[in-house]
Amino acid sequence: MLRSLILGIAHARWFRRLATGTAPGRALAGRFVAGETLVEALAVARDLTDQGMRVMLNHLGENVDSPQAALEAREAYLAEIAAAAAAPELDAILSLKLTQLGLDDSVDACWANVEPILADAAATATVVMIDMEDHTTVDATLEIVRRANERLPGTGVAIQAYLRRSADDVFGLPAGCRVRLVKGAYLEPHDVVLGSKAEVDANLRRLFATLLARGHPVDVATHDPALLEAVAERVDAIEDAWSRVEFQMLYGVRRDLQRRFASQGYPVRVYIPYGTEWYPYLTRRLAERPANLWFFLSNLVRTR
Repeated sequence: MLRSLILGIAHARWFRRLATGTAPGRALAGRFVAGETLVEALAVARDLTDQGMRVMLNHLGENVDSPQAALEAREAYLAEIAAAAAAPELDAILSLKLTQLGLDDSVDACWANVEPILADAAATATVVMIDMEDHTTVDATLEIVRRANERLPGTGVAIQAYLRRSADDVFGLPAGCRVRLVKGAYLEPHDVVLGSKAEVDANLRRLFATLLARGHPVDVATHDPALLEAVAERVDAIEDAWSRVEFQMLYGVRRDLQRRFASQGYPVRVYIPYGTEWYPYLTRRLAERPANLWFFLSNLVRTR
């Protein structure tokens, strides 16, 4: 209920103005977004690399409304690939958001922008992950994932544990494709998502076990210490399983956990979002964790 309330408020114009046009809003964005440019994102990536972590670059944006905007997003992703190739000291992979590349137009329009990205990624041995968005885009996203694995085997996809359909979707994934396993952060109708945190957590554990048994590399993307410990215990018991598993966390969220698991020798990758279209991303971070909203409100009070 609280999550729905926060997302509802975040869609209000007055809250958007507050978040984007005030010092506390910009401070909150700076906590979770690496900056508005690729240069700023790469600086954050180097800092995290120095701390023993891997990185994933995410150029923010979604639901573009014109072919030109989709083309501009494609060029931004191509710049990411070039930058990652020029910085081999970084263990950097890419995350694509398909509605930023024209998926709302059609699968074919989106594929026309995805294919050149995959070509450059193949030429530079760069790993590409495809993000999952709201439930209305799942079928189209999985179609792009199938095409992508024919073009660049191993191209990954995010699977959301809170979606009821995910238990079936994992059996239709291309063999060996990489999976980023997340809980899910979009506000969805009740009939398409599991109803409680306990159900989502249990489903994430089941999905992880299924994917691992089916030979997929699995990125466990959560900030839940209990889930991370459970995954670590399971993977420790399987010979060579860590060659197919890593932990992933978001920039600015549970930095203590990031440092803790990295210092213990576990593979940790940090998802680094950047770009001018940061507001939708920020609102999902607020909804995921009420403490994030408290951080924003407390900073707002201190500026008055």
